[in-house]
Amino acid sequence: MFQRLGEATLNSFEKLGRGSCFLWFTLGGIFDVAARPGLLIAQIYSVGVLTVMLITVSGMFVGMVLGLQGYTILSDFGAEETLGVMVAASLVRELGPVVSALLFAGRAGSALTAEIGLMKATEQLSGMEMMAVDPVKRIVAPRFFAGVVSMPLLAAIFSTVGILGGHLVGVGMLGVDDGAFWSQMQATLDYRDDILNGVVKSLVFGFVISWIAVFEGYDSLPTSEGVSRATTRTVVHSAFAVLVLDFLLTALMFGDF
Repeated sequence: MFQRLGEATLNSFEKLGRGSCFLWFTLGGIFDVAARPGLLIAQIYSVGVLTVMLITVSGMFVGMVLGLQGYTILSDFGAEETLGVMVAASLVRELGPVVSALLFAGRAGSALTAEIGLMKATEQLSGMEMMAVDPVKRIVAPRFFAGVVSMPLLAAIFSTVGILGGHLVGVGMLGVDDGAFWSQMQATLDYRDDILNGVVKSLVFGFVISWIAVFEGYDSLPTSEGVSRATTRTVVHSAFAVLVLDFLLTALMFGDF
């Protein structure tokens, strides 16, 4: 048992080291990506634009649920007019970045891992190396930076649509005053403490998820089973990373640490 535990621990540290070196080489490909903006634009469409529908539908229903639950709670205290503040603060601070990151990992992150893993399994990456083309700069880097760029935009769309969903339920169905919904939201939410912190969270989540996705695909075993396991690891590890980082970032931003 101790032998297996030690072996698993050493393998984890060894993989973390390989992932860190891989991240360094990927970041070094930013100049190649800047020289070929078409590659970046194509990947932004693949991982970002094609995820907008999922983000929009999910954000709408999350906002509607927040509107229903918030109205039920606030009505007990006679504070229904602050429904807009509760919905907006919940989305901008927490639910927007976190839920968007989980959806992004499930849709775009898994797709990145599977795509790169299949390239490795079919020896496309080896073929590029034979032609003196660096696959990290040509294949991995555009996908990594596309994920980093797309994640904050998707989180902003999620929060915006969620606020509209909360407005639809609160004002349209439950009769909350329209002016109070928007005015109290605008007066209470702060750009630095609320909006900017949410943007920082989404940037960090996008960076980590993209890193995990491209590394798992590049590091996967060149078999169908290896690619499927790498895809599963991407979703699981990304979910854990998002939740842990959310706690740490929230503690730094809003706590007394």
